[in-house]
Amino acid sequence: MNPRTSTNNRTADVAAFFDGARLTLARHLAGLRKSDLAALVDKSPTAVAGWESGAKRPTAATVAQLAVSLSVDPGFFAVRPDDVAALSTTPHFRSLRSTSQLARDQAFAYGQLAVDIASSLERHVEFPEAEVPSFPVAVDDRDGYGPERAAQQVRGEWGIGDGPAGHLVRLLENRGVLVVFSPPQASSVDAYSFDSRLRPVVVLNPIKRDYYRQRFDVAHELGHLVMHSDAEPGGRIVEDQAHRFAAELLMPAEQIRDLLPSSMGANAWRTLARLKEQWGVSIQALLYRARWLGQLSDVSYRNAMTTISTRGWRRNEPGLVSVIEQPSLLSRAVELLTQEGIDEAQLIEQCRVPPDLFRTVTSRTPHHDSATSAAARTDTQPTGGRVVSLLERRQAGRELARRS
Repeated sequence: MNPRTSTNNRTADVAAFFDGARLTLARHLAGLRKSDLAALVDKSPTAVAGWESGAKRPTAATVAQLAVSLSVDPGFFAVRPDDVAALSTTPHFRSLRSTSQLARDQAFAYGQLAVDIASSLERHVEFPEAEVPSFPVAVDDRDGYGPERAAQQVRGEWGIGDGPAGHLVRLLENRGVLVVFSPPQASSVDAYSFDSRLRPVVVLNPIKRDYYRQRFDVAHELGHLVMHSDAEPGGRIVEDQAHRFAAELLMPAEQIRDLLPSSMGANAWRTLARLKEQWGVSIQALLYRARWLGQLSDVSYRNAMTTISTRGWRRNEPGLVSVIEQPSLLSRAVELLTQEGIDEAQLIEQCRVPPDLFRTVTSRTPHHDSATSAAARTDTQPTGGRVVSLLERRQAGRELARRS
């Protein structure tokens, strides 16, 4: 059988088992609207909507055209055991107003792809069962102690005990939470999280490479998973509750209150620096905690934050730890399977996902390029707010188009 016949047979098979949800996933990963994709394949937006909803099924030739236009293997569109999107809750993004719908759709699609890859790997390795406590907190609860009680419950159920919480990413992974870094192209979206009936997910920003801030991000997203399974994402109260959860999880009031400074003399900064290293949180988080717990007055807090700004510590606080916490659940699975004779190429073929995205999802460290490296130094978005496709265009795709 020649290559052209093999390709045609493959696209015909995919057309027979075409899953519209997979087309939606690929379109979102590419950062495209239905009208954008329709223009690429020279079809109507109505046709694209019909394929995605399942009301219509594309021909084999159209499947090949879609694969080329979206830079994925035709097999990407084949039906999977689970529809991850249908099983997932709406993600919790930090600010809905500063993030476009296209960017949010892309970020959610990436998280779904991570779950899909994890589920594929679980056919060969056993991951921890998801054990995230549920402690719903009402979104209109501004002044109650729900977030603090939720954090205390997590510390108790997960056996954290007194003192610092230790390696937070590892703690989540051991309880079945999937933690991954987003691609550098999506760095405009801060850390986010969502739950699914397959596995809860936390996606970390790839350019925020600060050990202390990252730990607070992880705790913040865990707060959403614990408290806000049914809450509308993005609200100011919901985000404030997640911050309070993170503060109590990382700096329990009863354990840290008496350690915090009550005034900002010269000794106070040395105390804060010591507490920063002991508890793995930023000086700014400690100052905020001191004010929240009534140790520091509002005036002292504002003066301290002014000093923080003057010293240039808003973005770059001094600290001893320069390496961020790294996830290892997926990377370790790939390593173990490689040792058993199942190499990365076979796993990618099984997942039917672009190799670069497979490697990003399963990496211990965030991927980066020169543009995002520069952005990391200023903590800004390199693309100026544009939504950049996560699907790289490849020569193989152009060859497939030529054959079709």
